[in-house]
Amino acid sequence: MSLLIKNITVVPMDGKDEVLESTNIYIEDDKIIDIGNIKEDINATRIIDGTNKVAIPGLINAHTHIGMSLLRNYADDLPLHEWLTQKIWPVEAKLTGEDVYWGSLLSMVEMIQSGTTAFCDMYFFMDEVGKGLEQSGMRGVLTRGIVEETGKEKEKLDDTKELYNNWNGKENGRIKVMVAPHAPYTCSPDYLEDIMDLAYELDTGIHIHLSETKKEVEDSFKTYGKSPIKHVYDLGLFKLPTIAAHCVHVDELDIKILRENNVNPVNNPSSNLKLASGFAPIDEMLKYGINLSLGTDGSSSNNNLNMFEEIHLASIVNKAVNMDAISVPAITVLKMATINGAKALLWDKEIGSIEIGKKADIILIDMDKPHLYPRHNIISSLTYSVQGSDVDTVIVDGNIIMEKREIKTLDVEKIMYNAEKVAKDLVNR
Repeated sequence: MSLLIKNITVVPMDGKDEVLESTNIYIEDDKIIDIGNIKEDINATRIIDGTNKVAIPGLINAHTHIGMSLLRNYADDLPLHEWLTQKIWPVEAKLTGEDVYWGSLLSMVEMIQSGTTAFCDMYFFMDEVGKGLEQSGMRGVLTRGIVEETGKEKEKLDDTKELYNNWNGKENGRIKVMVAPHAPYTCSPDYLEDIMDLAYELDTGIHIHLSETKKEVEDSFKTYGKSPIKHVYDLGLFKLPTIAAHCVHVDELDIKILRENNVNPVNNPSSNLKLASGFAPIDEMLKYGINLSLGTDGSSSNNNLNMFEEIHLASIVNKAVNMDAISVPAITVLKMATINGAKALLWDKEIGSIEIGKKADIILIDMDKPHLYPRHNIISSLTYSVQGSDVDTVIVDGNIIMEKREIKTLDVEKIMYNAEKVAKDLVNR
């Protein structure tokens, strides 16, 4: 298949911080072949008119728990520890594969509709998430969340190994698998070392929660005499490529460790705000040259998976916290949501920017909306004004998976019906 997008404004996110006006993108199969003036005699299978639209790389949700959509609006207005231990974990203990399948598909619909093309997911029954990825056409990193339980340690490692063997590299490389210890407070040092051994064996990365709350950090100092980040660093975890979700309560030593070890922190502003976890020092980490990306966290602590909302909040929250109007500028946040996320997921050679030779993971935004006029600055508009509902078309691996707001790969009505049904049944259980 070949696809020509004509007369489109492009924000490539290729490091030049530029906007290409009235240009064209030519795609063959899964790759971007040309950008600019395309020969008139080119014989494209499909042509899309890009007038009044902006093309940007597909957004990358670098940390989420998509099966948790079933618990959206189920347990709110609680601090994280109480939310997890008294509300979420007891219900999750009753989860089935069918529950996670429908909850994950519901999240994929929501992500596609708001411009996310790739995500990194940590949850249970990850084979079911893989099945959803096959159907949706999205790109994703599957990670089976590992919480240490006496007598089940090896079983969880075996689950991850089987997940890797079943799914890594499948669907034209759209699916990857990493190893996911939940957090240092749910995995002992010995178990973390076993998990690291598995990651080395599989030659893959780590996905972990780190320094999310003040309590977590205080408990780590009581138990180990050091922060969670210093603790896992001393264990050797950061010798592996690491996606570190949250990193809210970090000091200067933590930040230096993250930078020197090329760790990829993921900022989750909505979840951190809602659970009162605090404000990650994004500006400080950026000044150290750390590769920061963005994520929604799960939709039971957010309560949505709209990356444009995260883009907006990531910039304005830090301006207020730092009392600095130029802190975390618009272009920086767009990088966090695109190319930086691709780097965190070890995918930046293929996705994260619109460049010749890269995979065609592109979203088209309909700019012909009252809230997007006048068009003084496209970069500012994308960060401060665009809504997830402005996404018109979504392309992944060169395939159109949503066009004019219609998802082509999934039965949205069926998914909403079944997700509602299994969610009610789950809570009643």
